[in-house]
Amino acid sequence: MSIQVQSERLNPLTPEQIRCYREDGYLVIKKGCSDDLIDAFNSHIHSIRSSDSMPDWAKPRKGGSAVDDKDRYSVRLFNPHLHDGFSLQMMKLPVVRGALAQLLGDEAAGVQSMYFYKEPGSPGQAAHQDYYYIKNDPNTLTAAWVAMEYTNEDNGCLYVIPGTHKLGVLPHGAVKNLQEHEAWTHEVEDIDLSMEIPVVMEKGDILFFDSNLIHSSTRNRSERWRRSYVCHYIRHDSTIERDDLKKKISLI
Repeated sequence: MSIQVQSERLNPLTPEQIRCYREDGYLVIKKGCSDDLIDAFNSHIHSIRSSDSMPDWAKPRKGGSAVDDKDRYSVRLFNPHLHDGFSLQMMKLPVVRGALAQLLGDEAAGVQSMYFYKEPGSPGQAAHQDYYYIKNDPNTLTAAWVAMEYTNEDNGCLYVIPGTHKLGVLPHGAVKNLQEHEAWTHEVEDIDLSMEIPVVMEKGDILFFDSNLIHSSTRNRSERWRRSYVCHYIRHDSTIERDDLKKKISLI
């Protein structure tokens, strides 16, 4: 019995999608992941965090410090791809590899992964640019945000300001609305946030966006969760400044 191996790189994006990405700074691939794959990954992550013998790397932490057991399903799982095979394969999805190569002009490498829970009532993150947190040279940083369930304005979807990736890196300061957003982050300054628009996503949709695109999320006002798996990538010839993100994961 022979095993077929994916040898050719996918080219999932049309020229029009690439043009729109260049103009707007983001695009959504509808149903980039099947429901079965999403359900299996959600169950896998839940089994890790619910285990009585949870591995040390998976224990919930804030600011590097361990937190209470009640936070098993609220504090994000940071860089699971470095320890867990399923998380690694989700980072290396063929559709993601292909789309990134089309957008960046060459093969990409993974540098960061985060599994977000965002339980009912939890705050969002104030408007920011990813490059502010993850500086790289040349700047090719791109996010792939996979919706682990239906995401809309009620349960705290992402908001973006189309075209702001063309503005370069803007100053960031203290978060202004602590009722809506987490306090530990920073917020972009000198921008009209009334221009933000929601990105409503079905389970399995994949949102790609530029590192300089201004984006945010709001408080989860629903009784539903808003789980997501977010990975950051750079072109293979870019370098990261942060010591904790220097390891590049080949997508091939």
